[in-house]
Amino acid sequence: MVDCLFCKIARREISAEIVYENKDVIAFKDIKPKAPIHILIVPKKHISDFMDSGVFPTQVLKVAKFLIEKYNLEKSGYRLVINGGGAAIIDHLHLHLLGKVSVERSV
Repeated sequence: MVDCLFCKIARREISAEIVYENKDVIAFKDIKPKAPIHILIVPKKHISDFMDSGVFPTQVLKVAKFLIEKYNLEKSGYRLVINGGGAAIIDHLHLHLLGKVSVERSV
C-alpha cells in the first residue's frame, strides 16, 4: 500500500531505528515506547489486519523469538501484542514486542 507508514519504513522512505531485517520482515523500535524495550515486528508485505492474514506470517514469530533471545527477555519478562479490529493505530499487521516487563503477582 502506497500511503502505509510501515510500508514506507520497509521501503526506507521513512527512517526508523531498525533492529532486524530480512527479505520478509522488518523490526524497529517504537517511537512511543510503552516499555523499556518496545519493538514493532512487521511483515514487509502489506496485510491490513490479523483477520485479513489467512495465516499469521510465521516469519514474524521467528523474528520475535530471535529478538527475545537477543535481548535476553526470557528472564526479564516480555509481552507479544497484536492489535486489530480498529484498535491498531497503523492498519498494517504488526506484532509488538514489549520487553523488561514486570508484573506484580498475587499469592
